Amino acid sequence: MSGKIIGIVIVLSGIIAGAALYYLQVYGFYEEVVEADVQLVSVVTDAPEPIPFDNFQAIDAESSPIRYRACFTTDLSLSLLTETYVGLEDATPRNAPGWFDCFDAAAIAAELDAGTALPFLGQKNVDFGVDRIVAITEDGRGYVWHELNDCGEKAYDGTIVGEECPERETN
Repeated sequence: MSGKIIGIVIVLSGIIAGAALYYLQVYGFYEEVVEADVQLVSVVTDAPEPIPFDNFQAIDAESSPIRYRACFTTDLSLSLLTETYVGLEDATPRNAPGWFDCFDAAAIAAELDAGTALPFLGQKNVDFGVDRIVAITEDGRGYVWHELNDCGEKAYDGTIVGEECPERETN
C-alpha cells in the first residue's frame, strides 16, 4: 500500500513541476513593455535614431536579453528606409509565445525571404552581445526582436571574445 502512495506522490510531483515549468517559460517571466520606442541605426551617424510609429505592442523578460519582441506600424516607405538606415543581409526572427498574437516568426521569416519585408539594425549591443533587429514590411508593419551578435555568440559559447568586443559590464 505504501508503494502506491509513494508512486502517486512522485507522479503528482512530476505533473505539478511540469505545469509550473511550462507556465514560467511561456507566461511567467514576460512583462508588457510600456515605454514605446522604435529606433533604426542611421547610415550617416551610425547611431540609433527614432522613427515614427503607431500601434506599438511589446513584451520582454529580465530572465534573458533575447526575449524582447515588439510589433508596430509605420508610414515610412521601404525605399526611404533603405537609403537612410543600416540594413542587414540576413535576419531570422525568433519565436514569440503563442499568446503574443501580433508576432508570428514564421510569417515574418516568409516575408523576409520573399523580399516583402526588409531587416534593419535597430541598435547595436542593446545588452552585451545582443543587437536589436527591426523588420519592416511593404505595407508598414514592423517587428522587433533581439539577436546575438558575433561578440554574444563568442561569449555564450565559451570562445575567447577578443578586443573587438566592448567591455562586459559586471554587477
